[in-house]
Amino acid sequence: MSFLEEMATLPCAHGGPAGRAQLRATPEDFLVQEWLGWEADGAGDHLLLKVRKRGANTLWVAKQLARLGKIDPRDVGFAGLKDRDAVAEQSFTLPARSALGESWVGVAGEGFEVVGAARHRRKLKRGALKGNDFTLTLRAFSGDPKAMEQRLQAIAVDGVPNYFGPQRFGRDAGNLRTALAWFADGVAPADRWQRGFALSAARAAIFNAVIARRVSDGTWNRLLPGEVVNLDGSGSVFAAEVIDAALAERCAQLDIHPTGPMWGKPAPAIAPLEAEVAARYEVLARGLSNAGLEPERRALRIRVDRLEWTIAGDVVQLRFRLFRGAFATAVLHELIDNAFDQHAPEAEE
Repeated sequence: MSFLEEMATLPCAHGGPAGRAQLRATPEDFLVQEWLGWEADGAGDHLLLKVRKRGANTLWVAKQLARLGKIDPRDVGFAGLKDRDAVAEQSFTLPARSALGESWVGVAGEGFEVVGAARHRRKLKRGALKGNDFTLTLRAFSGDPKAMEQRLQAIAVDGVPNYFGPQRFGRDAGNLRTALAWFADGVAPADRWQRGFALSAARAAIFNAVIARRVSDGTWNRLLPGEVVNLDGSGSVFAAEVIDAALAERCAQLDIHPTGPMWGKPAPAIAPLEAEVAARYEVLARGLSNAGLEPERRALRIRVDRLEWTIAGDVVQLRFRLFRGAFATAVLHELIDNAFDQHAPEAEE
């Protein structure tokens, strides 16, 4: 089975999809609004821009802002990549000394428009956001509306497996193929973005395989002895050698989550299941270790906040919030059987 076929058959946690539907019939069917979790300072040497983009690549928009402001592209900051095949509202920073000064509102280019600007003290860094709000429209839904309703109710209570979506791997798994070629011949891509995408795809492949195993054995949403535990909505983790009633209850309430490996240099200890999966992906695991990445942990489960829905005929509209790093397609994977068939080349961060 090819990697793409494996992606399409990742196990569901809630009994299988409720049907099929068309996603992204138009970019407006996939609306993403960045949730920074903080406001502009109102003073400082930078401008925090709110940009609305449609059918545009985040990196391309950043370069256009740099061109218009006559500044180095490296001076443009953003918190995360957003889908090209979508309508997205996200923030960028650039120095207030740019050619346009503070006169950015209304500036537009192919696929984007600046809709807000305010003074800010520092450059926006990758990961400096709380999460994203999604409004998704599924068209031509063919399935049982009652089953869809029940599935959504279950997701609202129990969350979903925190799979990386196909966006992380690139079109036709191109990012993963780059990683495999790099690790096989030892020649790293010259472009730093391509290197970063390749390493992220390799890590995601191992993580997805681990979570798939734990979904299959029913432990994706409960703690095992010796579990490294994640605090919901944060990067904080702690080891739990013994799972007592208090920890089990916190896990049931989605306050804490079990985790899986973001592979890097060999960790002091690794769970047998994770070691077994890594052995299956030995080329990726060895390549990530040789690249010197520090091992990290990622929650196996997503809490889907503010989940609302309407079902009208064959149109289903969903509204929800995810913490940063989570993929909307992981939610859709529990709802429709073709969620991982339809993808864009960028990550939903």
